[in-house]
Amino acid sequence: MKKAIILQVILIMIIMFSCSKEQLDKINNDPTKSNASNYDPNGLLSTAQLKFANKGYYQLLYQSTMTQLLASTYYYYNNGDKYLNVASFTDYQGRIFDEDYAEASTIREMQRLATEKDDDKYSNLISIGDIMFVLILQRITDTYGDVPYSEAAKARQGIKYPLYDKQEDIYNSMLLDLEKAIANLNPDKPRPTADLLYNGDINKWKKFGYALMIRVAMRLSKVRPDIARLWVEKASAHAFSDASDNAILMTDATSSASQNRSSTALRVFSDYIEVKWSKTLIDYLRETDDPRLAVIAEIPQDGLAKNVNQTLSGNTEASVQIGLPNGYDLLGGNTDISKHPSYPGGTGSGADFAPLGKYSRPRTSVYLKLGGPIFIITYAETEFLLSEAKLKGWDVSGTASQHYSNGLRGALQSMEQQDVQAEIAPEIINAYVNEHPLNQSDLETALNQINTQYWVATGTNFNFIESWLNWKRSDYPKLIPVKYIGNVTNGTIPRRMIYLSSEALNNPENYKTAVTRLNGGDALTSRVWWDK
Repeated sequence: MKKAIILQVILIMIIMFSCSKEQLDKINNDPTKSNASNYDPNGLLSTAQLKFANKGYYQLLYQSTMTQLLASTYYYYNNGDKYLNVASFTDYQGRIFDEDYAEASTIREMQRLATEKDDDKYSNLISIGDIMFVLILQRITDTYGDVPYSEAAKARQGIKYPLYDKQEDIYNSMLLDLEKAIANLNPDKPRPTADLLYNGDINKWKKFGYALMIRVAMRLSKVRPDIARLWVEKASAHAFSDASDNAILMTDATSSASQNRSSTALRVFSDYIEVKWSKTLIDYLRETDDPRLAVIAEIPQDGLAKNVNQTLSGNTEASVQIGLPNGYDLLGGNTDISKHPSYPGGTGSGADFAPLGKYSRPRTSVYLKLGGPIFIITYAETEFLLSEAKLKGWDVSGTASQHYSNGLRGALQSMEQQDVQAEIAPEIINAYVNEHPLNQSDLETALNQINTQYWVATGTNFNFIESWLNWKRSDYPKLIPVKYIGNVTNGTIPRRMIYLSSEALNNPENYKTAVTRLNGGDALTSRVWWDK
């Protein structure tokens, strides 16, 4: 009996272990779950687009206030408003590096999956991925300087410690990669199915690619004007036609993961009552009689209780708008906002925030929507850059004045895309554009006017990173830096962000080599290669 039982057990074990590997794989593979063979790579495009666009605090704390578009007395914002490093926020400067490389990796994984399927229906998706890769990497290199490009997002190939390419080499590669990607786009082939920018419209993506090419090329306008001219002339006739081409990502109010992160940040109690439009911006809009002043800003209703009630709209009349000066606080000392010469007054002490109720905040119904738009690149930005290129004598069709007027018109029209309540009537737009032509009395005056309008357009669209980057490139508008005790930049506006802190530990040799190429080291005051 015992021998019979033992033999049965042995027989069962032989049968079990004789199952082929293919049978075991079949048994252990749940057909309802996604894998490389059945996963649609289109889904990774929307993931990367949303995460790239939706930066929230990572542009509010620094770029929005450094460029004096917003101002704040809240200590979080002292990092950008007053050039401090408070509350251990240094790593916030590295978040663009951290998050954007994650998005670049998502794009490369999307392309890998699409390529392995060997299906021509994914060819446009792969080309759009190349355009997205350039879009993402430009923001990274413009923010930090030398960064991984040629070896970026290649962990699957065994590259764990990527080389930091020189920014000059990165720019040469980006322009060539863009040209190839645009050429490979084919409207006759299947469209991507999860595209949050253009819903797979390949002709729109071609325009976007050329608009991005103009942006990339114009960053070189001071350091390599010969290369900048070549690529701008190549792209100028093929970019955006009007504001309907604007690259806009619409966030989703119904999903916490997809809500507009700038809006959710500003809804926080302290942010809501202490973040205002900057005096620099509001004064400029008033001086130029800009119709945007009446749609972007509001004075909260009187009293602290009403000031903090996010359901109450304020007074949008242009004549009452007052911008908050950058560089002030509510601490009762010499830099307390009540000490400013233009302080509008208010009830209560600085500690109860009531005095700030007299300053203009971003209009609640326009900028605090959880499902609001995020602007990536616009027709207005592109036209302003083409206006500058024409002023420099480059071979761009049209006149500098025409491109400037197109840009101004497009910027005003984009307010309706921000929110229907921010729409500016066509007759008001026409009158304003006609009454404010480009002043070409001298080159510096014209460049100031063009790039100041670029600053206004990107700022009122809450694209603060681009506001800062173009300000660095052009040096316009002429911002007066804040002088605040304890600032870490010797009273100068930061020119770059500090690398992600973990890079010094995880990729030390390549990181150190990149830092040695920065004049001034890994500091806020160092300049990237093209920032002359």
